[in-house]
Amino acid sequence: MRDMLLIALYAFLGAAAAGLLGAWVLLLVRRRSLSLHLTVVAAVGVTAMLAGTLAVAQAMFLSGHDLRVVTTVVLMAAVVSLATALLLGRWVAARSRALALAARSFGDGGDFTSPGGPTTAELDALSRELEATSARLAESRERERALESSRRELVAWISHDLRTPLAGLRAMSEALEDGVAADPARYLRQIRTEVERLNDMVGDLFELSRIHAGTLALSPSRISLYDLVSDALAGADPLAREHGVRLVGDRVAAVPVEVDGKEMSRVLGNLLVNAIRRTPADGTVAVAAEDRAEGVVLSVTDGCGGIPEEDLPRVFDTGWRGTHARTPPAGAGLGLAIVRGIVEAHAGRATVRNVPGGCRFEVVLPSAAS
Repeated sequence: MRDMLLIALYAFLGAAAAGLLGAWVLLLVRRRSLSLHLTVVAAVGVTAMLAGTLAVAQAMFLSGHDLRVVTTVVLMAAVVSLATALLLGRWVAARSRALALAARSFGDGGDFTSPGGPTTAELDALSRELEATSARLAESRERERALESSRRELVAWISHDLRTPLAGLRAMSEALEDGVAADPARYLRQIRTEVERLNDMVGDLFELSRIHAGTLALSPSRISLYDLVSDALAGADPLAREHGVRLVGDRVAAVPVEVDGKEMSRVLGNLLVNAIRRTPADGTVAVAAEDRAEGVVLSVTDGCGGIPEEDLPRVFDTGWRGTHARTPPAGAGLGLAIVRGIVEAHAGRATVRNVPGGCRFEVVLPSAAS
């Protein structure tokens, strides 16, 4: 037993010396290629085995012939180990270079495609992560392009919508100033109307900026959806009468919701104004509300004739107005974008779909806790 412990001790000391030497070499070449690192590791293993063997051989007083035999065996093992480590290192380095080239492609704005062929588990996991990152970057770039396009459209439409009332205000003010207005009272009423229109547009822009900046402050309270819809219908009734549109709200359940009453009134008001302006005379705008499994669903159905299927995904985009046939004479295409922003701030969602004769806007809100 004592001899075995001595042999183990001598072998450990010889191997430890080789290991320390190898660690020092690895520290020196830490910035070099992976092939060199693997070669050094293989060399450390073989050297540790050789050092331990020689230490034991000296302690056991082996003959010169036996020592040469052991040394030769260890050297052959070293040759095979070093060759294997070198080949493995070159293969891994080649796979790493291919992966780096593929990663550079999506870094330059393209899509990442994992290089083919076998690879190590670590490099394969890295490839999968890069593919997922590439997909997310592509989605982000697409959203950025859509947002930029929406912003350009919004600026163009806002500029057009501002130019028209401002030109009218200038002409009417000049006529009043020069005393050539045949009916000053009518001019003043028209000026007031245009100023209110501009004020509404500025208010929509301010509301939308708060939504996009994430600074929309909500003050939720428990209110009845029936009361909320009743107030909205009463507020939209004059506009409906002006356009000859019937408002129907007989399918509204008295379910409680936890919402900001002021902001949700704006949501309903925008949906009703949008529906009334796009429904022809003698048409009907129906409001319904019910409690479903996914939450409280509030819907506004108009008689606009439907929205083209290709336009449905853009209905809630900032500045979107659709075709000229559906574009009202006023508004900057902000109402539905504000609807979506307010609803999402309440942890809900806003959707639209076509129904026979028109389209239905639905707002889904979380049910109030009982």
